Amino acid sequence: MKLELSIHASKLKNVAGLGKGTSDPFAVITEVATASNGAKPKVIGKTEVIKNSLSPHWVKTFPVEYELGTPKKIAISIFDEVRKGNNKPMGSCVFDIGEILGARGNVKAKQCKGGTVFAHVRKSQGTGMLRLKMYGVKLKNVEGFMKKSDPFYELSRRADSAGGLTWDNIYRSKPQKNNLNPDWEEAVVELSTLCDGDQDKPILVSVYDYESNGKHVPMGQFETTVNGLTSAASGNTMITLKKKGKETGKIGVKNAQVTGVEDVTAQMANAKVSSPQPAVAAAPVPAPVVAAPAVPPAFNPSAFVPAPPPPQRPTFIDYVSGGCELNVAVAIDYTGSNGDPRRPGTLHYIHRDGQLNDYEKAIHSIVHILSKYDSDCNFPVWGFGAKYGGVVRHLFQCGPTPEVHGVQGVIDAYRQTFQTGLIMSGPTVFTEVIQTAAAKAASSQEQARQQGKQAYTILLILTDGAVSDVNATAACLNQVSDAPLSVVIVGVGNADFSGMRFLDDNSHAGGKRDIAQFVQFNQHSANSAALSSETLQEIPDQLVGFFQSKGIPPLPPVSRHDNEIMVEPEEEEIDLNIDFGSGGADEEIVVSG
Repeated sequence: MKLELSIHASKLKNVAGLGKGTSDPFAVITEVATASNGAKPKVIGKTEVIKNSLSPHWVKTFPVEYELGTPKKIAISIFDEVRKGNNKPMGSCVFDIGEILGARGNVKAKQCKGGTVFAHVRKSQGTGMLRLKMYGVKLKNVEGFMKKSDPFYELSRRADSAGGLTWDNIYRSKPQKNNLNPDWEEAVVELSTLCDGDQDKPILVSVYDYESNGKHVPMGQFETTVNGLTSAASGNTMITLKKKGKETGKIGVKNAQVTGVEDVTAQMANAKVSSPQPAVAAAPVPAPVVAAPAVPPAFNPSAFVPAPPPPQRPTFIDYVSGGCELNVAVAIDYTGSNGDPRRPGTLHYIHRDGQLNDYEKAIHSIVHILSKYDSDCNFPVWGFGAKYGGVVRHLFQCGPTPEVHGVQGVIDAYRQTFQTGLIMSGPTVFTEVIQTAAAKAASSQEQARQQGKQAYTILLILTDGAVSDVNATAACLNQVSDAPLSVVIVGVGNADFSGMRFLDDNSHAGGKRDIAQFVQFNQHSANSAALSSETLQEIPDQLVGFFQSKGIPPLPPVSRHDNEIMVEPEEEEIDLNIDFGSGGADEEIVVSG
């Protein structure tokens, strides 16, 4: 998944020193090494410097690649820029990308030396860059008597969220001192950040008079598009700047060049060739001039009609950003083939030294990832394959309550079940578990729909051996494939799991939606990240497939104000040995360890 990370902070501690004014903060974004990947820390980039501000709102964004199930953490280290001397640390904190994506509004906040740092991720889409050079003509002075304004401009992308239309700043130029006819330096902006790659999507250009205290004065604004800017550049036309409906100057575009976008060759790959049709008048479409290839005599050029670009298919990020809840249910195998849990070496043996057995390791790895997308972190935990009162039960509650809280709650419920007088028996049947999960999933989605929300359920089945009736289980999976459900089966131990692989390969027979995924624990037992990644890799496509099959689009992205976000407590400070060299914040940043 291609994501974009943006950050801002509030009420940071001033470290400028007595009599030296207010700090000038900038932030360094570093991908933190994890025990699972063994990589070294890697600097992603750094923000611009915000002068004289303890509540900086940096406009620079950072690309991040994320895969569901693969841990990815980023450290945000904030510094006060010191031109002569060493930059002063203002605090640091670490965010988990999955937790940010799973949070409502895709925003997380953490305390940082008394202040608060906010991290926000959004989907990145589209390709290409915009090179933009603009200038102003006779801008209206807002500085006051005997002074001239110091104009700079901001580019903002349109964000259609559940809270309504908003504008998000994504670029800020440097100010031109004492100049009402500014000639700003060339800007290079990614189209994915500016307009999601859509050159007809509205963007906002706002001009301000720079103030050292951060309270910049508006000088005017106008709404346009990337295509509008390129047209203004090619036609040498001026754009009117307005403030409260009144003209406050003109903006010219010296250059607006788009590069790196998929060209006509890529579009031709999606073109359709049909039988000759009567000519239909169409609006001319600007296109690069290319040499015409030789055409065989039998080929009719009028029959070659480029297909319009297909509408973009929504992604997992779209649904999660719209607030779609991922509900998790856990089902555990208590059949006798697991061995006596009181004996060391058996699969259910509870270690006295706090070490986790393989069942507990799988629970911790997988449920920990999924819990980031479940707002209440309450999970039903079921068992199957044991006798109660002499009767084999293929579905029973684990733990004292219908749902437990958090990963530790699941592990506690799993352990407590061994104290309930059960007899570990057989056979291995989990059709009842699947049917119950499907019914619960459908009910959850219907309740969510009535509240204007969305919900999807993931059933995690942990088992030690072959299912007793493979064909019946495959038929059950087909039967419930219409539900908002994914079934993840993790095989624990060294049994013959060929039947489980059959379920994985054939759960979507007859054109049914694929809802099953099987993973053998032992193949990933040494790497929890590899286990969770392999286990959850199909979930995003399965979720999107369900909602698309029902014609249900993602909801508008959820927006939240800073005061609505729970701020997590301050962490121990992270020292990444960041070396700025001797020249201040403008030099390349190196992470040494």
